[in-house]
Amino acid sequence: MITFTGVGKSYDAPVLGPVSGSFRRGGITSVIGPNGAGKSTLLTIVGRLAEPDTGTVTVDDLDVHRTKSAEIALRLAVLRQENHFTARVTVRELVSFGRFPHNGGRSSSADVAAVDEALEFLDLRALEHRFLDQLSGGQRQRAFVAMVLAQDTEYVLLDEPLNNLDVRHSVAMMRLLRRAADDLGKSIVLVVHDINFAAAWSDRIVAVKDGLIVADGTPAQIVRPEVLEDVFGTPFSVHEVGGRPVAVYYR
Repeated sequence: MITFTGVGKSYDAPVLGPVSGSFRRGGITSVIGPNGAGKSTLLTIVGRLAEPDTGTVTVDDLDVHRTKSAEIALRLAVLRQENHFTARVTVRELVSFGRFPHNGGRSSSADVAAVDEALEFLDLRALEHRFLDQLSGGQRQRAFVAMVLAQDTEYVLLDEPLNNLDVRHSVAMMRLLRRAADDLGKSIVLVVHDINFAAAWSDRIVAVKDGLIVADGTPAQIVRPEVLEDVFGTPFSVHEVGGRPVAVYYR
């Protein structure tokens, strides 16, 4: 389990917390909320990409910010919202970077197999020798997710993995993440803007507003008009489709 206690972060003004809570082991947890709510800040602090001003984060009882990076990297992988490479690398080379915590840059047959598996899982075999700048935005996003899966950690944090994806590819990505949770045993936490994608594919939803966690529960508990209206400040109606709640916002 990932647990965060009294976590706060300020820049020119407070952007997060203090907040306390947890991301449970197993399944998919989606973090939702309006722009500037603190969703990405929470994820980057949990993923050790930013230091909190206050509080602690633990993964399986290890302090994320005090434990050696190499040890945390074997338990937790994170994909930022923005990813830029100045070097020209192929898809396969990018995915291979995910193996660095395991091999320190000296690839073994086990590493090759892990990269192959990640490429297969994300349907990137036909693109593995292309350079990143030769890919569409959606293909590039899949390559970065493949890199994170190749790291082979139990916990996977993804900040807006549906960026640059159209509806068809967003559905395909969520199906892949669902498979990763169900078939590979990954514990996936993602920041997502689309409430209905969160409702359709998640086991739990955490709602963030003004730097605070204001709701945490199952899709049925969170995707309700009174909860969504409080979080997003706009009217909603909610309908059930295929056994899942579907939110509709209106003027």
